[in-house]
Amino acid sequence: MTSDQKIKLQSISKSFSIDGKKKLVLDGINLTVTKGEFVSIIGPSGCGKTTLLNVIGGLEEPNEGVIEIEDVPSDRRLGRIGYMQQKDLLFPWRTVLNNTILGLEMQGVARKDARQKALELTDTFGLKGFEKQYPFVLSGGMRQRAAFLRTMLLGEDVILLDEPFGSLDALTRSKMQEWLMNLWQSLKKTIILVTHDIDEALLLSDRIYVLTARPAKVRTVLNVTLPRPRHYHKTVAQPAFLRMKARLLASLHKEKWFK
Repeated sequence: MTSDQKIKLQSISKSFSIDGKKKLVLDGINLTVTKGEFVSIIGPSGCGKTTLLNVIGGLEEPNEGVIEIEDVPSDRRLGRIGYMQQKDLLFPWRTVLNNTILGLEMQGVARKDARQKALELTDTFGLKGFEKQYPFVLSGGMRQRAAFLRTMLLGEDVILLDEPFGSLDALTRSKMQEWLMNLWQSLKKTIILVTHDIDEALLLSDRIYVLTARPAKVRTVLNVTLPRPRHYHKTVAQPAFLRMKARLLASLHKEKWFK
């Protein structure tokens, strides 16, 4: 691993046993992410994108290949990488504040200290004034921000995001994309995002990996050269944005989305 690389995957393969038969899901995946970079992964539905995140985060172990993560031994990466999954997974019986500190409490941080850390960031995450409310009163976007705060409070340098805005309406989603972009630029985290939304991937990312249908291989790697800062309503109309979108669509349309 070179000095500027944060994550490096070499020839990662993963299979599962289904009905007594071995099913290959990931087939020789190579992927690199540099420190502070925003990388997205897109591909056909069911191709193995979430499995790849699970492997990076330590929830699954590959059958073959090497995982290198700066400062984190590959066999101890579980719990050392922030991971926000598709659903916000907020507990309805805990207040917003107490939901955000759940990870810290599980790490053994005293509740008083954990709350103080969370309160210092509620304004940044758009939750100020809602700390004592329960999740049922929050909008979808606010629930996602609460889940983000819970993930970010763990203090990990690497954050994995699995379709975090997939359940939101189009307007809320575009606002959340800009919010995430500003948050990433201010906190300087290394982020890997799985998404089905090509516009989202282009708006947020430094680089995009396009996976094939299962078993997933890397079909295309696109460096996103759009200047930053990016603003949704301006960026998505740029000719360069549209050219890159066309390239990604062409790559995806080479795949059979259902097998």
